This record gives sequence, C-alpha cells and structure tokens, in this order.
Amino acid sequence: MKVFTYAEARQGLAALLDRALREGSVRIRRKDGEVFVLLPETSRRSPLDVPGLDLHLTRDEIVGFVRAGRRKA
Repeated sequence: MKVFTYAEARQGLAALLDRALREGSVRIRRKDGEVFVLLPETSRRSPLDVPGLDLHLTRDEIVGFVRAGRRKA
C-alpha cells in the first residue's frame, strides 16, 4: 500500500479518495511521522434493494404467469 504525504493528499484529494475506494484504504503520513489510514465507508444497502417496476398487472395475471412457469414441459 502506497503512503502519501500530507501535501500530496491535499493536492490530490479526489484521486486519493478514488484510490481508497478501489484499493480499500490509503495511508497518509504527516511531517511529524504520524500515519493515518483513510477507509471508504461501506454501504449499508442490500444489493437486492432495487427499485420496483409498475407493470400494471393484476394479481390474477401474476398468478397465471407463475403457474405457467411451473408447468412441466
């Protein structure tokens, strides 16, 4: 993992944030030698949380589609 100086971090903050997102973390070292780790915050949304579609189908139509899909060929 590459360690950036404080000055490099200030000048290229957007690129540093992108790198942290890609690589998982980046380190920043101050002049006094202290090192800090920058980590992206993980998303708390489920990958299955997707917007729905309004297809204007009735309950009976949906049940019919499900039943047709379950019939043996």
